[in-house]
Formats: sequence, structure tokens, C-alpha cells
Amino acid sequence: MESVPSIPGINASVPPSGPGCVECTQQQGCVECTQQQGWWYHLRRCAECGHIGCCDNSPGRHATAHEQDTGHPIIRSYEPGEDWFWNYTDASVFAGPVLAPPEHHPLDQSVPGPADRVPPDWPERLR
Repeated sequence: MESVPSIPGINASVPPSGPGCVECTQQQGCVECTQQQGWWYHLRRCAECGHIGCCDNSPGRHATAHEQDTGHPIIRSYEPGEDWFWNYTDASVFAGPVLAPPEHHPLDQSVPGPADRVPPDWPERLR
């Protein structure tokens, strides 16, 4: 078995926290989530701890908030067909290692999601 080089901020063995944004799903302590019914546009995965947060176009912007709260510098897209990584430290996009499965949210999950919380005027609510 080929070893994966160690990249600071990436722990390839940690699985994702779940299928959707942790904070939007819980809707606790998030004014934007309560006001916006806890929905997201696209999802991002913390490459260090597996936290799933919503992208900066989403009302909650929880992936970036997670980075600011924890100092975990690298995220990966959690969207099907996307495997790019983003480094907050130097604002770079790069290819990285394969992470523990699953590599994206469920294919039957709506985008934006979750379907029952997405407002009809969602395009106007994107940041």
C-alpha cells in the first residue's frame, strides 16, 4: 500500500460529520439559520476534523466560521464530482489526497438543501 504524504491541516482518515451542514441542521445558536430556515447552497468538508459546513454563498457561511473558530486551514468540496481543496491560509486551490468516505453528500440530496427548508426565492438569498 502506498503511503499518503502528510499535509498539515489534512487528516485523510477522519470521516465527514454527516450529510449536511452541522450548524444549519441543528439551527442552534445561528441567527442566519433561524431566519433562513437552516438551508445551504453548497457544502464544504474540513480536511482536518471532517466538519461539514455550508459555503460562503450560503446564508450561514459555516465552513468559514468553522475555520475561524478552530484554525483548521483546509476544506474540500463536499459536492459530487468536485475534489478540490481550499487553503484559507494562502487562498489557494489544490489537489489533495483521497479522504475517508463518503467523499460527497448523498446523490439524492437536493442542491440547495435540505429540500424541505429551501425557500422559493433562494437564488436571491445567496451571498
